Amino acid sequence: MLLANKIKDFHIILGSQSPRRQELLAGVLSSELNVHHPFEVVVKDVQEIFPEDMPVADVPCYLAELKAKSFTPAEIKRNTIVITADTIVLLNGKILGKPTSAEDAVAMLKSLSGNRHEVITGVCLRSAGKIQVFSDRSEVWFRHLSQKEIRFYTEHFKPFDKAGAYGVQEWIGYIGIEKIEGSYFNVMGLPTQQLYIELMKFIS
Repeated sequence: MLLANKIKDFHIILGSQSPRRQELLAGVLSSELNVHHPFEVVVKDVQEIFPEDMPVADVPCYLAELKAKSFTPAEIKRNTIVITADTIVLLNGKILGKPTSAEDAVAMLKSLSGNRHEVITGVCLRSAGKIQVFSDRSEVWFRHLSQKEIRFYTEHFKPFDKAGAYGVQEWIGYIGIEKIEGSYFNVMGLPTQQLYIELMKFIS
């Protein structure tokens, strides 16, 4: 049975304001007839703080679970599933978060230029009775970007809400990314193939 048929009686809450995650979740919940399962978007104000001694690869799952646990039991009624996620960009073992300014974005893109980095997305599924956390990892290679290309992208696309200061689905991805090993959609912010499998198991 397809996920779209199994999940039709569930109320799905996506705890993310990211338009990319909303688009990707809508695609995952589609049936073969392209009928989208409706879901609610509820964004909580969560301080994304993690222990300093935590291995960096564990941070996305920790933060995704933190976001899921910000929902009260009263908000997670019977047949409700909350989906939360967090994505980090790792360059040489260091987390590149969301840029705090245009210059910060430029500096991040300069560091990614000509290098390989990792993107890890943690996802948490929470219902009234259980919780499931998983992650996916992709490797991304950027070609050498010119100063003009980096400035053009930051000025016109303003990637200040994106980890690592770039969106793979935007112009910088079209002209700058040489290769991806792993899920493309994971780099966008939601590992759709793995989410589909985990949701199938979660509601079984």
